[in-house]
Amino acid sequence: METALALFAEKGYADTSTKLIAKEANVSEALIFKHFENKDKLLFHLIKSGYRRVLEKNKGMLSYHNPNTFLKNMIDLPSKLVGEEPLFWKLQERLAHHEFSKQQHLLFMKPVHIIVNKAFQELGLEKPELETQFLLLIIDMLWKKEASGELDKAEEIAQLVKEKYNLT
Repeated sequence: METALALFAEKGYADTSTKLIAKEANVSEALIFKHFENKDKLLFHLIKSGYRRVLEKNKGMLSYHNPNTFLKNMIDLPSKLVGEEPLFWKLQERLAHHEFSKQQHLLFMKPVHIIVNKAFQELGLEKPELETQFLLLIIDMLWKKEASGELDKAEEIAQLVKEKYNLT
């Protein structure tokens, strides 16, 4: 699984064969098919288990105690997640248009939208729903750019966003 994750993240799903995964992992291709049936099911397993790990490692960050702390945690989350699981997030970034990957990410983010909106309402922002969409767009772009290695000032950007919402 580690080898498949690394190869899918680096080479892409389409350019990674089960034969290459088996060779790099020093296992037989038949063993991969025995456990996962096919390359698609291997990918699905990697994505689901990746989100499971993310949720387990970050339970505290996603819990709501007050609007300021929650929003700060959400703004810091992209850097934290990519730092903990760089290959998983690089894979997710590469698969942004893959239907299963997109579906799993939406499931992961669905409860976040509701809580971010609640936080903005409690802070008394004039347009909490628009602010929610705006912040989630920024968060989405931050993790994608960081996962792909295209962002070199993640902390400064996160700080700027916190300042916008008076969270410093």
